[in-house]
Amino acid sequence: MLNLYRLWAHCLALYIITLTACTLLYFEYKCITNLRLLHITSSQPNPSHFAILVRGIPWSPDQSYCETVKKFFSFYHPSTYLSHQIVYKSGSVQKLKDDAEYMCKMLSSGCGSMEQTCKPSFAQCYFCGGSTNSFKIISNETDSIHGRTGYSDVHLNARKKECAAAFVFFKSRYAALTVAQSLQTSNPMLWVTDLAPEPQDVYWSNLCIPYKQLWIRKITTFAASVTFVLVFLIPVTFAQGLTQLDKLEKMFPFLTGMLQKKFVIQLVTGYLPSVILVLFLYAVPPVVMLFSTMEGCVSRSERKTSACSKFLYFTIWNVFFVNVFAGSVISQLAVFSSLTELPAQLAKAVPAQATYFTTYVLSSGWASLAFEIMQLFPLFCNLFQRFILGYNEDTINGFLTFPYHTEVPRILLFGFLGFTCSILAPLILPFLLFYFVLAYLVYRNQILNVYIKKYDSGGQLWPIAHNTTVLSLLVAQVIALGVFGIKQSPVASGFTFPLLICTVLFHQYCRQRFLPIFKNNATQVLIDMDRRDERCGRMEQIYEQLTSAYCQFSSSNQSECFSSQGEREDVRTPQDMEKANEMTEDISWPPVIHSFDKPVKGGK
Repeated sequence: MLNLYRLWAHCLALYIITLTACTLLYFEYKCITNLRLLHITSSQPNPSHFAILVRGIPWSPDQSYCETVKKFFSFYHPSTYLSHQIVYKSGSVQKLKDDAEYMCKMLSSGCGSMEQTCKPSFAQCYFCGGSTNSFKIISNETDSIHGRTGYSDVHLNARKKECAAAFVFFKSRYAALTVAQSLQTSNPMLWVTDLAPEPQDVYWSNLCIPYKQLWIRKITTFAASVTFVLVFLIPVTFAQGLTQLDKLEKMFPFLTGMLQKKFVIQLVTGYLPSVILVLFLYAVPPVVMLFSTMEGCVSRSERKTSACSKFLYFTIWNVFFVNVFAGSVISQLAVFSSLTELPAQLAKAVPAQATYFTTYVLSSGWASLAFEIMQLFPLFCNLFQRFILGYNEDTINGFLTFPYHTEVPRILLFGFLGFTCSILAPLILPFLLFYFVLAYLVYRNQILNVYIKKYDSGGQLWPIAHNTTVLSLLVAQVIALGVFGIKQSPVASGFTFPLLICTVLFHQYCRQRFLPIFKNNATQVLIDMDRRDERCGRMEQIYEQLTSAYCQFSSSNQSECFSSQGEREDVRTPQDMEKANEMTEDISWPPVIHSFDKPVKGGK
């Protein structure tokens, strides 16, 4: 009778946890959705709302990609098309080659003027000790370039460096949204349009990837990710094997005497496996980031979101499931061959690993917060550059961007452990509660005072957090179902099945109600913003700033051409773009006011 009351207490606790979690998830999803809409409407004009990214531009031997884009959108979208900007091949080697070719042409074209303007100087050269000459800066006026450098050669070289991708700008937000969400031709692999990311969020090196390769890259990345997960089972199984003393004594008989000591038993079975697993997990984030880059993500936020998802499910699989079903790789995979036995297997294995999970929270959670405050890796890099390489400038700011793809999965993993162990091993909850309180204080300080925000994803990581929390609830309910089955309580098991169904229905409702707002912009919101800007007379100012918003290179030289309608169009080569950015540094696009990735100081 006492055991029966305990089972009903577990069932009641499961209902309370599920209802509380679903209620908080609903209101949090609603709040984040409202904040995203507020971020879109209350911010200053965003160039990404007027721009689309076009890939799969067909190649024509008679004209360049630039002329093809201009001809296509001028013909099919004449009333809304404004201008466009072609994407060029980028990369360190390509940029050095382009700079060298450009300087050679400029020097060869200006030899005559240099001989007349050079004056002797008596200042010594720092390399050979001889005298130097003061050179006059070569004029880069349009007539000088056209007259002396062979403009046709520059244009021909630009055609060779063009990619089959471009940013196309429209006269209204609604026009850009309509074109981005519609199929442009009968061939879906040509003229593929998507909403453009923010200028600071563009990942330029992936824009030149041919669109026809993307599906192959995704399949290859998926296969590589699965292979990496299977290979990683080896160190995880080794670390988990340390918790089983009987197997260690059989494999290493000479350790029998040492393994009888209490201190050694606590060290080997409790602390050492989690430390080994944490050390191996440090090699995972660079690998998943490489996989996300290979997929062809066109924005930095999309790349980090993809890496975050991969790392999250990787850690849940290796930290929870692999450690719960300890043993050989074959036996771990054989557990999932019969889904009917899975709840019972989880109900037996999770309590046995409660001590290991608690130790993992201490070694990975609390220790990671200490490392987060100290920032050891950026500190060592800065000291190496200052005292070994001799750099006097402070270069630590390059490392201080928030690592969403590592920190968000770690927090969600601890939430997963808290839900799954809350019924059978509730002693882990105080350690997790202390971790979350301390993590809130640490991350709040780091985001406000340490990390630098380069772009704003608009809350794109929240759906991942919501899905993971719902998955945690479902796994906890499956474990409770296994416990009730082992204890032979069909009534408690019968009350658990409706809870599973209601949780799945709640998840589907949230997907239908809130998720589309995170995938696309609302037409109503964009039309209201267009009309507001038209009433305020800001459209002309926005049009002038659009062409300078997406700068692929750090500096550029402007070369303009005029369309048949008399509008000035941005058709710039990589060399041209490197000079133009120096002249347009003052015309920077206004930053977004509301930030999801970094709270704003003072609440403004």
